[in-house]
Amino acid sequence: MSRLEAKKPSLCKSEPLTNERVRATLCVLKGILTSSYGPSGRLKQVHNGLGGCVCTTSQSSALLSNLPVTHPILKILTTSMQNHVSCFSDCGLFMAILCCNLIENVQRLGLTPTTVIKLNQHLLRLCTSYLKSESCACRVLVDFSSPQRLLCLVRSIVTSKPACMLTREETDHISALVLRAFLLTIPENAKDRLILGKSIIVPLKGQRVLDSTVFPGILIEVSEVQLMKILPIKKSDAFKVALFCASLSGDLSDTGDGTVVVSSGVSLENAVLEQLLNLGRQLVSDHVDLVMCQKVIHPSLKQFLSVHRVIAVDRVGVALMEPLSKVTGTQPIGSLGSISPSSYGSVKDLCPAKFGFKHFLHLIPNEATICSLLLCNRNDTAWDELKLTCQTALHVLQLTIKEPYVLLGGGCTETHLAAYIRHKTCNEPESILKDDGCTQTELQLITEAFCSALESVAGSLEHDGGEVLTDMKYGHFWSAQAESPSVVHWPDLLSRCGCGLHNSQEELRWSFLKTTQHPFAPQTCLPHEATGSANNLTLDCFTAKLSGLQVAVETANLILDLSYIIEDKN
Repeated sequence: MSRLEAKKPSLCKSEPLTNERVRATLCVLKGILTSSYGPSGRLKQVHNGLGGCVCTTSQSSALLSNLPVTHPILKILTTSMQNHVSCFSDCGLFMAILCCNLIENVQRLGLTPTTVIKLNQHLLRLCTSYLKSESCACRVLVDFSSPQRLLCLVRSIVTSKPACMLTREETDHISALVLRAFLLTIPENAKDRLILGKSIIVPLKGQRVLDSTVFPGILIEVSEVQLMKILPIKKSDAFKVALFCASLSGDLSDTGDGTVVVSSGVSLENAVLEQLLNLGRQLVSDHVDLVMCQKVIHPSLKQFLSVHRVIAVDRVGVALMEPLSKVTGTQPIGSLGSISPSSYGSVKDLCPAKFGFKHFLHLIPNEATICSLLLCNRNDTAWDELKLTCQTALHVLQLTIKEPYVLLGGGCTETHLAAYIRHKTCNEPESILKDDGCTQTELQLITEAFCSALESVAGSLEHDGGEVLTDMKYGHFWSAQAESPSVVHWPDLLSRCGCGLHNSQEELRWSFLKTTQHPFAPQTCLPHEATGSANNLTLDCFTAKLSGLQVAVETANLILDLSYIIEDKN
């Protein structure tokens, strides 16, 4: 009998945020996230010391899925970030950086966690109510009759992912394709309820990005030999389709703990093959033109179907089963018995297609909201990043249909919101302090910490040592090149604000972002350009950013409220 090790006592640590090692670890994580933020964010290479694939990215979802953390406080932060990204796909870095900034700023104040949390919640409610109000000067209504706003939104997402390695022309091309793919998923005759379709991303690595394209329907990859066997494909009317989720390979399924009883002289393989051929005879008699199987089709059944001019495609995979069912209108068949006529579907046409070194069978639907985005990039690393970026953009567009608003990007929403909160708390403190037992001094301290955290997120967009400023009229974010002269005429050095809405020739006054500012009232009516014909705005997803703001504050409050960490070391 092996010797049993004595159980170790749990490790209990009080006031974890006062520990210098914890603070240093949190600072390192913040540095990793901050340096990855925005279009000029620095790329990160994450790899295992024992070998394996190398991940090159600046995206929060890819970064954290490959970056193991062990400390409980970091786990709270990274788990909140991953949960946010899994729901909204975007603004993960924004959420995590803001959370780190809030924790760091509040720690310097020496206030009790109860006071901090209470006032943080008040300021969060002030932010969300303003962002949802009609008077918000950083929220733009999306007009779906014109694609320009949506195109700006997609382009902003694509340009914020430098690991995609795209030129300006390639960025415009991919942005237009993603928007087109999304529009193809919207049903034409939606009534009370809108059910969106799906965009399937088809990989084609090693090709030019400009070769990427979008097709209505589904592209199924097949071998050149298989495609030559089924050509030519000619039919005047629709193609009748059968879709199988059961294996047609003839193998026996796993019987578990049971047994299979076979009569003497009976060949099990021949019996199963005969059942498959009976199935093939029914398919032929039902005038099926195309048979697709999630798994493998037996070679004898394939040969039988080919002789009777029925196209057979196997190994389509589980990922395509739902889209294939929607496109063809079939019910996936899960047995080898008699097939109900209602299980069959149809497609309008079948076409062979060749792109690069790959061959495809293109299923063209009668009326369906499924499309295929054939996505190309020069190498595996850049393609993986581009795929993740396109998935993010497609999800953001879906969120925008639910809430048809966008926020001004490029750091302008953060600095404008900070200016609004400062002015509001300075001029109307009684609306926040009533019945809370907090003093005006405490409110001012927390307000400055909160606003400074927002402004630091905007400042994280500058990675080259340039000056970061905000104007005193709109409260927008501006960035100047590094090593600016000590005496400077700012309109000569600045061109446009971060979101691209305002230019430096509008007789504005500027203030350095990281200096103490006198509260001012930012203009709260949106200029005509934001709702008119401004074509090159940087925009953020309204739903994702609002959620990111809420999750950041709530996660920071949770971490600040931790008094003990109890770890079981057994």
